[in-house]
Amino acid sequence: MTSSTGRGAPAAPAAAVGRPGGEVVVVSGVGEQARRRRADGYDRFLTALSPLRPGVALIAVGGLGRRQCAPHGDLDLVLVHAGVPGIEELAASIWYPVWDAGLRLDHSVRTVAEALAVARDDLKVALGLLDARLVAGDAALAESLVHAAAEQWRRTAVRRLPGLREITTARWQAHGELAFLLEGDVKEAAGGLRDLAVLRAIATAGVTDALRPAVRAAHLRLLDVRDALHEQTGRRVDRLVAQERDGVADRLGLRHPRLGGHHGDVLLRRVAGDARTVSHALDDAFRAAERLRAGRSGSGVARPVRRPVARDVVEHDGELVLARTAIDARPDPSLALRVAAASATTGLPIARATCEWLAAYCPPLPAPWPAEARTALITLLGAGPGLVPAWETCDRYGLVDRWLPEWTRMRSLPQHNPVHRFTLDRHLVQTACEASRYTRDVERPDLLLLAALLHDVGKGVVSAGAEDHSTAGVPIAEAVAARIGLGKPEVALIGALVRLHLLLPDVATRRDLADPVTISAVAAAVGDPATLDLLHALVRADAAATGPAAWSRWKGRLVAELVARVRTVLDTGALPAPPAPDPALLAEPLPVIQVGGDRVAVAAADRRGLLATVAGCLALHRLDVVAADATAVDGRALVECRVQPRYGLAPDPVAVGADLRRAVAGDVSVLRRLAGRALAGRASGAAARVVWHREAATDAVLLELRAADAAGLLYRVTRALDDAGAQVRAARIATLGGSVVDVFYLVGEGPDEATRARLEVAVLGAV
Repeated sequence: MTSSTGRGAPAAPAAAVGRPGGEVVVVSGVGEQARRRRADGYDRFLTALSPLRPGVALIAVGGLGRRQCAPHGDLDLVLVHAGVPGIEELAASIWYPVWDAGLRLDHSVRTVAEALAVARDDLKVALGLLDARLVAGDAALAESLVHAAAEQWRRTAVRRLPGLREITTARWQAHGELAFLLEGDVKEAAGGLRDLAVLRAIATAGVTDALRPAVRAAHLRLLDVRDALHEQTGRRVDRLVAQERDGVADRLGLRHPRLGGHHGDVLLRRVAGDARTVSHALDDAFRAAERLRAGRSGSGVARPVRRPVARDVVEHDGELVLARTAIDARPDPSLALRVAAASATTGLPIARATCEWLAAYCPPLPAPWPAEARTALITLLGAGPGLVPAWETCDRYGLVDRWLPEWTRMRSLPQHNPVHRFTLDRHLVQTACEASRYTRDVERPDLLLLAALLHDVGKGVVSAGAEDHSTAGVPIAEAVAARIGLGKPEVALIGALVRLHLLLPDVATRRDLADPVTISAVAAAVGDPATLDLLHALVRADAAATGPAAWSRWKGRLVAELVARVRTVLDTGALPAPPAPDPALLAEPLPVIQVGGDRVAVAAADRRGLLATVAGCLALHRLDVVAADATAVDGRALVECRVQPRYGLAPDPVAVGADLRRAVAGDVSVLRRLAGRALAGRASGAAARVVWHREAATDAVLLELRAADAAGLLYRVTRALDDAGAQVRAARIATLGGSVVDVFYLVGEGPDEATRARLEVAVLGAV
């Protein structure tokens, strides 16, 4: 359909492909004119393929019907006829040259009656015929189908729209929300191009003014993004994946306002704004359709019931509107927040006219906020699932910026960590939504909800290599807390929660929880049990809002164990005793092998390299080690590991145990397999680095390795440390997307500078 320009290359000039008697001009470029030129080229190509007889018309639907052809889209064609003989042969004379030209084709051959009958049964066909346009042939026949299809849709739309909404909702659930996804599908995701087809159908039915100017402008920009993505990749791709963003932004001429160069983040934020416009318009349109359907199915002409739901807020016809007293009186600055809270708690949407009135007439909040506004905000944040749509509606009308001026910077801000599924603003709102599940577990649920909304406010203000976002966010969060009217102790606690919101998961996954230094340090940082409970709830809410890769049962168990040990220190002042090894490891004849669930334990003769051997053997069975402890008791070397399957399916424990027993015994065949696995699993990509921690353990110095994840990495590193003469008593492995942070406890007072340099070389060489 268009020439392949190569990734990142400039668009190629027009070319021609096809067969004698008809050719299609391949038009490159992005924008409305380029799309129309592509449509004109296809029209000429199709018209020249075969002369059509009277009673036969070639009709385009889809993108070609709308003259919005994508560079690598499909051709959707309907050959309409009035019962003429030889129609199948005529159809073949058109379809085969199209395929020979290398174009994808969706085709059908129908009479007008057949097309209308299929449209009555198939919503997708009905919507497609609304874009029908004559390409060649009998104009009167084509006009009869176009007119009849539109009329049939207008007659049946009200009763068919619930089915359309059901299909649309299922698609949203499968593809997510384009506005908040880092790699969204610009066609299928909520707010994408497929939703524009639904809006056109609702507008054609005369239900509401679904295609307002802002929606049409968003549509054109999303089409530009889709076209640029096709040209960037040289094929039909509708998902805006990370590696293509900068190239697509380049083709669209989008530049970072500060850096002065092309930047994919600008593209993502623009796509998010357009997707929100489309999604909000479609929500409005579906509600209008439901009201119309309910009105037609009801009896009589009774007016919709108005029901008070909160002070100054009334339910009217399934939406929230302002009470007349609120409109007649001078508006209260907290009114918008109170309306939002009512929407979140009742699950009822705010009427568009109400949002517009609040945006125009609701006065700004004073600083500090009055108690009523603060209460409304906490009610809004604690509403659970109703928070997200209510917040999004208010954000679309500029109300959130009035409550939190900092929100402008955070809106649609991409998060490039692969574990995140949402943009920053949606992540913060989703964290507050998740935190509402834990409000009964803490002394100050209001502070939990506010900390959830503010925990990542430092993102986007931290330049490369500067302070961590947790630290950068403290003054911002404290300023917000003071503005909304919290007292100084509460402001300080909000700052502490923002600063420490990563403490528990980082320590739980990267430190030895049996080491007194670990527990004492966390207890000193937290200070009291109430703050510990708040942090524990915040951690779980943050992980749930981040995505499935941010949490696991093992990680949750580690965090819970850390919290329990720290609570003991805070409550009693006494450090909990470290867990004793399994007596079976000390009593049974050597070697002792235990494999069960997520635990693997080995006891063998006291010798160096046991941890590396066990780690390598587990890697052979595609088991990732997430924690490992190596000790020596009564002349026995003990290694205990917590493991999880790399690909989700646990291996046969009998086979794992057999290989461990042979490897510990020095079986040459197993050791050779370990060596081969070590070479095959070497990582590639960004350079690894080593960080030393001297004061983080009672009897060891910590070597922290940050590297790309790879199978068998723990085996290679522990073997390299063993060969270099270092004694590893514990290892903690934290996987973050495609990267790992592995921490090794090296027994001793700490190597000198020369030894550290030698160990670093050994470790980095193993990676």
